[in-house]
Amino acid sequence: MRGTFLTAQWRHVAMLSYEVGADILLPHLPKGTELDTHGGRNFVSLVGFLFLDTRVLGLPALFHRNFEEVNLRFYVRRKVGEESRSGVVFIREMVSLPLVSEVARLTYNEPYRTVPMQHTLVETNGKLQSVEYLFGRPRDQSRLALHVEGAAQEMRRGSDEEFLSDRGWGYTRQRDGGTIEYLVEHPRWRVWTDVRWELDGPLGEFYDEPFADILSGVPASAVVSDGSAVAVHLPERIA
Repeated sequence: MRGTFLTAQWRHVAMLSYEVGADILLPHLPKGTELDTHGGRNFVSLVGFLFLDTRVLGLPALFHRNFEEVNLRFYVRRKVGEESRSGVVFIREMVSLPLVSEVARLTYNEPYRTVPMQHTLVETNGKLQSVEYLFGRPRDQSRLALHVEGAAQEMRRGSDEEFLSDRGWGYTRQRDGGTIEYLVEHPRWRVWTDVRWELDGPLGEFYDEPFADILSGVPASAVVSDGSAVAVHLPERIA
């Protein structure tokens, strides 16, 4: 496995997940992977989080160390001998920094888009109450907000939140039709599952159909994770 490309802290991970038909995801499936299901269900997830203390090849990313990201992803698996690698594929990733978008496109061919972004955290006595991510310009701004109760808990084995959060690989279709994979290392996260969610704004400005319509519905899961330090490895082309 190749060396580490990027390290960072991923924090305040807000995730809304929607059950979808396999036919919606198959056109986006990278070669060499298969759809991963949980209880026979396929999901897409809208995920907002903070990138903090970002370092590329061990060096601080200067003026690009701390920023927000909102991405839309789905879930795949790849069999390598007796090993089954659980991974994600991104449909759209958004950040506010053009250089971050360009590096990700050049290194991984990830589907990044640069849009203005903001976030707000509400805490009481050091305990998280809500996390909000805004993306887009004032005329087309959308908002993802999750409000939590109580303290974060360990993920339950076999739960939806474990399936959606405990992913060790990323897969990306390349311009020539091939596929790269890259390892993403982080410890097991703690989560809030007692969550009230809000998602509003002109989502069609950011997502093609049918995904904008899917995101306008009611999610099957709403989860906030505390996050952790992460290491993203350099990509490797799969056979």
